[in-house]
Amino acid sequence: MKFQVPQFIEIEDKIFGPLTLKQFIYLAGGAGLSYIIYAILYIYIALPIIAVVITFSLALAFYKVNNKPFILVLESAIKYALGNKLYIWKKVDRKVISEKNKETSQASVFIPKLSDSKLKDLTWSLDINETATPGAKEMYQEYKKNKV
Repeated sequence: MKFQVPQFIEIEDKIFGPLTLKQFIYLAGGAGLSYIIYAILYIYIALPIIAVVITFSLALAFYKVNNKPFILVLESAIKYALGNKLYIWKKVDRKVISEKNKETSQASVFIPKLSDSKLKDLTWSLDINETATPGAKEMYQEYKKNKV
């Protein structure tokens, strides 16, 4: 048996001349809303509002952002604006922190800073594991003698 496989399924059918059903609905809705605004409001007030409505309906019907319809971009923008946002990191000004911690730092215990040579001694002793490396203690004693 032979079956015919449908092709071009992503392309919408042109129903109303060169327009698809969605495009026709967007344009007809924009035209209808523009007429209602024209009938209700004064012409000087209605013209700017009608211009915005017509521009919006034309964008919905024809404008694409990165080959995506404008309605999807609009939907994503609304979801982002109204949805919850998770802030992982916020930069905090260091001046504000130092002013807040001045009082607490004076009351805290004094911790001496390590000098450069003490820091090297500490890293050398931490890097060498006496149980894993035979003769590590002797190497460390020799290092201290040569350093002085």
